[in-house]
Amino acid sequence: MIPVLTTAEMRAVDEAAPEPVEVLIERAGAAVARSALRMLGGQAYGRRVAVVAGKGNNGADGRVAARRLELRGARVNVVDPGVPVPAGVDLVIDAAYGTGFRGSYTAPDPGGAPVLAVDVPSGVNGDTGEVCEGAVWADATVTFAALKPGHLLGEGRLRCGPIELADIGLEIERVSSWLVEDADVAGQLPRRSHEAHKWQTAVFVAAGSPGMMGAPLLVARGAMRAGAGYVRLGVPGADVAALAPGHEAVAVRVPAHDWAPVVLTELERCKALVVGPGLGRGDEAARAVRRLVAASPVPVVVDADGLNVLGEVPGGVLTPHDKEFERLAGRPPGPDRMADVRSLASSRNATVLLKGSTTLVAEPDGTVLFAATGTPALATAGTGDVLAGVVGAFLARGLPPLRAAAFAAHVHGAAAHLGYGEGLVAGDLPELIARWLSVAVGRD
Repeated sequence: MIPVLTTAEMRAVDEAAPEPVEVLIERAGAAVARSALRMLGGQAYGRRVAVVAGKGNNGADGRVAARRLELRGARVNVVDPGVPVPAGVDLVIDAAYGTGFRGSYTAPDPGGAPVLAVDVPSGVNGDTGEVCEGAVWADATVTFAALKPGHLLGEGRLRCGPIELADIGLEIERVSSWLVEDADVAGQLPRRSHEAHKWQTAVFVAAGSPGMMGAPLLVARGAMRAGAGYVRLGVPGADVAALAPGHEAVAVRVPAHDWAPVVLTELERCKALVVGPGLGRGDEAARAVRRLVAASPVPVVVDADGLNVLGEVPGGVLTPHDKEFERLAGRPPGPDRMADVRSLASSRNATVLLKGSTTLVAEPDGTVLFAATGTPALATAGTGDVLAGVVGAFLARGLPPLRAAAFAAHVHGAAAHLGYGEGLVAGDLPELIARWLSVAVGRD
């Protein structure tokens, strides 16, 4: 996993460095120059480069890069922020403002030249990804020691381009947030032993209602394709076997009223419970969901209608989108999504997965994992139901809640990229998830 530091945390790392700031600036500038050289095709001699350099350390990094590129034969102009860059340049290096940017900024027109941003594109808030109107659109960004939340959130994610993380010798001793990578899933997702049996990774799904069968079937399918050895499906008041003949989930008859005790009995052999999608928001659903979250002997994933009726019951893995977050927290998430998801996880004593183009998962202790594989193709009905099933499967396979939720979000997004660019539907996802996992995790 790649460490992610807030701007305050990064500032503390810089201040604690045992080496002089001039040494760190020299290393950072050298890293910028190497990135610039790659963007110039490996050849600096005779190429024209403009460096927009501010007054702080960010500008100092840019000036070091300028000097090094000049030594390689480039013709470099260093200009102040707000000054037009010369026409006809081959590359613009944006070193106007760093992660501490606040206020407004209008970037100079690069005239069609590619732009390399230093640390974060100028005009992007390093903590939230918010941008001012004239912020830089970078073709690539080079940053140091750790990613910043603004690289991953909001419009900041779009303005960075590919991000290179450069090591300049800073020691990071305390990290509480990370970005999930493919290798993390491949290396840490527990695999079935050669003597495995279906109950070892069994998931119970309590979801749906008469007339609302799509959601529970998507949850079940998502869980099965993510490695649940056995999925038992109970839809309060509905005959699943009759309504969904041939489905591979095992139907369990659950009464329409006072159905939580039936589910609790089922959990004696299951390893995880997913509850909520399609249940409705009536009093019966509210009583059952609250009892299950409070009394379940196994980890519980609460999604969709389950979140809407949860009330103040603490615990569980909660998977809200923004509107559901607002119902849980009493206010919508603000620009600082990282702070907001941490706050809700702490107040609810729960693992909270806040959905978005970048999904954040927080523990009550403030630990946060980022999953940045999201795609607009997932903005279609039912994809969240599939995600809930994947979280349930990963819990049943033995991952702790934080990683189960974050790895599920990562896989969910990565798998979507294997599908249709246009017209992807939720029913496509389970098979794409199985395909992605088969390649990334491999086969025994």
